[in-house]
Amino acid sequence: MKIICIGRNYTAHIEELKNEKPADPVVFIKPDSSVLPKEQDFYIPEFSKDVHYEVEVLVKIKKVGKHIEAKFAPNYYDEIGLGIDFTARDLQQSLKEKGLPWEKAKGFDGAAVIGKWVPKTNFKNLNDLNFSLLKNNEVVQKGNTGLMLWKIDELIAYVSTFFTLKKGDILFTGTPAGVGRVKTNDYLSGMLEDVEMFHLNIK
Repeated sequence: MKIICIGRNYTAHIEELKNEKPADPVVFIKPDSSVLPKEQDFYIPEFSKDVHYEVEVLVKIKKVGKHIEAKFAPNYYDEIGLGIDFTARDLQQSLKEKGLPWEKAKGFDGAAVIGKWVPKTNFKNLNDLNFSLLKNNEVVQKGNTGLMLWKIDELIAYVSTFFTLKKGDILFTGTPAGVGRVKTNDYLSGMLEDVEMFHLNIK
């Protein structure tokens, strides 16, 4: 299983981090060891003093595909989820300034939270999904997939140009504005439409 993540897919998030709007999707990979085990707390790593939450809509690939056209992309997934792309922002910034890859800031153990999966048929329109992240029961991030620069099917088509997609692969589709730092004893929960998809404690 590989975790393929998309960066800078929401304009407001690009602006809040003062990044440049990309001409193509920004793609990076998290290793499978970055997945936070179910029902486990997230422990802030010792190498960072500024770990940020980034809530994202997830897509689980159901079969092998390469060079997939966007119009055929819906044939390659049946389930939608919600998760968190934890980012060691201070480490990421340092790496970016040196022109180095982000993996240490994005792929560390526990950096990928994957909530429960639901059939995509539960939703009328995947390009109009509301989702949010609550920290200590207060909404800190709120998004809608209609605001993506590149929609789910476009992302699958783009990513499959470079990587063969395999059954069980997971696509993180990008985060909206509102990212922020986590602190010890925070409680995070994620909502997709009106359904809680995950919750966890920060240690």
